[in-house]
Amino acid sequence: MTIETLPFPTVKRNKRLDGEGSVQVELDPQVKIGNAKVFAIYGKGGIGKSTTSSNLSAAFSKMGKRVLQIGCDPKHDSTFTLTKKMLPTVIDVLETVDFHAEELRVEDFVFKGYNGVMCVEAGGPPAGTGCGGYVVGQTVKLLKEHHLLEDTDVVIFDVLGDVVCGGFAAPLQHADRALIVTANDFDSIFAMNRIVQAIGAKAKNYNVRLGGVIANRSAATDQIDKYNNRIGLELAAHFPDLDVIRRSRLKKSTLFEMEHSPELEAVQNEYMRLAADLWLGGKSYSAVPMKDRDIFDLLGFD
Repeated sequence: MTIETLPFPTVKRNKRLDGEGSVQVELDPQVKIGNAKVFAIYGKGGIGKSTTSSNLSAAFSKMGKRVLQIGCDPKHDSTFTLTKKMLPTVIDVLETVDFHAEELRVEDFVFKGYNGVMCVEAGGPPAGTGCGGYVVGQTVKLLKEHHLLEDTDVVIFDVLGDVVCGGFAAPLQHADRALIVTANDFDSIFAMNRIVQAIGAKAKNYNVRLGGVIANRSAATDQIDKYNNRIGLELAAHFPDLDVIRRSRLKKSTLFEMEHSPELEAVQNEYMRLAADLWLGGKSYSAVPMKDRDIFDLLGFD
């Protein structure tokens, strides 16, 4: 069987609508992650979700937690700062065995990264075909079948861009908390509003709750604060636009491996604080998204 003929699940209306006119992929209800704390990281494309996810994974690992990071993007670039290489995707390795999953070994699709963080790149269907929801479901199923989730304390989904269709919203069906990465600008906050809407829809039928906002690549947070105050959200963490963060990606390293400096130590401490807060449960929010026109009127300078 080739990937072109892969039997992607039917996209259908959920009997328990997550939202008005909901059309989505339904994951197998028997495939559950288990006892690990599960976090899904969302945000506008290019906002720094992979940097945030990888350094958060590293922070959890430094707390002594067993961490698994799952990249959910066809670019499969979520984990390269942890592993120092581009990993093959689950879809890639399934194709090598003609999609006979029982022939795969753990080492075919799970790779150990910085400080023991386990890394998986789910990948995605070929451009313009299939559904990302299938890929997420198949990845979790493989991890479950190989008993990898039983020995995991924290699972982090790093999810493709600001796509909130039923497929790429699928990690929300597994997550305890969803965090949104944003910058202090109109486009990022506009995308965040859509993601708030998606999380609220999934929270109707699943355990996921909105866990707050991560301000990234931003010296100031005045526009983010303005939006948060309007809908009932708060910052979970703030990471400024520092050159050391850019250089860490070029060096294929986490921030915990970079040469020490006072500004770097402050960022490392913020990641450790965020990880500790999330481990203890963190806050949850019932934020109500704004209308598009209202965001347009809200943001900006007088």
